[in-house]
Amino acid sequence: MEKVYMTPGGFKVLEDELKNLKFVERPAIVAAIAEAREKGDLSENAEYSYAKERQGFIEGRIRELESKLARAEIIDITKLNGNNVKFGATVTVFDDVSDEEITYRIVGIDEADIKQRLLSIESPLARALIGKNVGDEIKLNTPSGNKKYEILEVLYI
Repeated sequence: MEKVYMTPGGFKVLEDELKNLKFVERPAIVAAIAEAREKGDLSENAEYSYAKERQGFIEGRIRELESKLARAEIIDITKLNGNNVKFGATVTVFDDVSDEEITYRIVGIDEADIKQRLLSIESPLARALIGKNVGDEIKLNTPSGNKKYEILEVLYI
C-alpha cells in the first residue's frame, strides 16, 4: 500500500472529518431515509432519492478517509532541519518570470491550498523542489510557459 504523507495538523483534520461523518452525518442521513420511506411511493420521492445519493457519498468518503488514515505517514516538521527541501519545508523561491519572492509550504495532498501557498507534495513545483538546496535553480515547464525559480530559503517551522 502506498503511504500518504501528511503533517500532524492534516491528520487531525481528516480524523475530525471522519468522526463527523460517522457519528453525525451518517445517523442523520439514516434518519432522513427512514422519514422519506414513510412518505410512501419511493419511485417518485425526491427526498428519498437525494438521501440515498447523499448516503452513498458519505459511505464513500468514510472508506476513503479510513484508507488514507490507515496509510498515513505523519511527518513531524519540528524534527526536521537543514537547507535541503523535504516534505513539510517552508520554501522561499525567487520567480524569474514574475520577478518576485514567493513562499510555499510543501504539504500532503489533502492539506494543499494554493491560495494559502500550501503546495501539494504531488504538484510539479513541489516535486521539482524536493531534494534541492538553498541557492539551487529549478526550471519548470508549465502550461503558461517555462519558469525558473531560485531557492532562497528553506525553513522547518
